[in-house]
Amino acid sequence: MLRTFDLVLIGIMTAAAAVTYTIKHRAELKVEEVHRLEAEIKLEKDTIDLLKADWALQSQPNRLERLVTTYNGELQLQPTDSTALAHARELPMLKSQVPQLDVTEAKAGDAKVGGVKAGAKSIAAAKVQPIPMRAPREAEEPDDIETGAVE
Repeated sequence: MLRTFDLVLIGIMTAAAAVTYTIKHRAELKVEEVHRLEAEIKLEKDTIDLLKADWALQSQPNRLERLVTTYNGELQLQPTDSTALAHARELPMLKSQVPQLDVTEAKAGDAKVGGVKAGAKSIAAAKVQPIPMRAPREAEEPDDIETGAVE
């Protein structure tokens, strides 16, 4: 009986060792993946910092002013009037928000009349919804124009 019990315990220990090794191996693979992802994140952050620095150099007012004076003859740039800016409520609506025509054709009137189907008359007589127009612009002072800047 002692031998059978010893063999069972040896089998349990071998299975436990195999499971422990498998878990340890998977954990090491996950740690390697975490290190790889951390390296990718660091590379992306460094790239973002580099691009921000490049943007800061490219958008310096002195540089832009120098470019404007150099290429003014070709580009003929003019300052934007504050009245040329549009408000969000003045923008046209999305295509998904445009109302659709309610088109219903009469089945009985499908006979051709003068080369045109009679059903076309019902399309022309279909109920048409009004097309929304942009809101009228209110008289504002130039200082009251919303620019999205933080106060």
